[in-house]
Amino acid sequence: MFAMIRKTCRPGILHAIGATALLALGSCASGREQSFAPVDGRAYHLGPGDQVRVITYNDPQLSNTFTVSDNGNIDFPLLGVVPAAGSAPGALAQRIAADLAKKGILYQPSVSVEIAQYRPIYILGEVNHPGQYPYQPGMTMLTAVALAGGFTYRAVTGHANDVRHEDLDTPAHEGRISRETVLLPGDVVTIEERFF
Repeated sequence: MFAMIRKTCRPGILHAIGATALLALGSCASGREQSFAPVDGRAYHLGPGDQVRVITYNDPQLSNTFTVSDNGNIDFPLLGVVPAAGSAPGALAQRIAADLAKKGILYQPSVSVEIAQYRPIYILGEVNHPGQYPYQPGMTMLTAVALAGGFTYRAVTGHANDVRHEDLDTPAHEGRISRETVLLPGDVVTIEERFF
């Protein structure tokens, strides 16, 4: 078919047809892109690798910093294994307080949970120093690239791919993010290479 078009069309028309085909392909690619919903205002849910500081008021022996294990739990004194992954910090505090009261360890315990350290993010691809970096709330794709030493000369700078695993019960999903997209702890950001 292309040979037939070539015989009947002038060279200028061939360039127009080629440009139109490229635009159509670009539209198809962008239709497949998955973007992530905004994260602003959502409660943060704990995941493996997060460190939490549990404060039990009037009982310093039950106050400490714990790391959420790979299977999503923390080992809390006198309670043993407490599920943490997928819970907001406030929900985890309520669970610990309820368990302490239920087992008769404390009467009307007052517990708070705060995040001591988020799990890291990972930046791969066309950055000067790919690797693992500490997460800070409000971090965007562009600030993550800045931590990784900036873009290489071959990098696509307008967007990136992100693999996000928000909790243990749902599989990770991948999507395209813009420079302003707010990242979450554990995100794996890949900066792509330009082909021209």
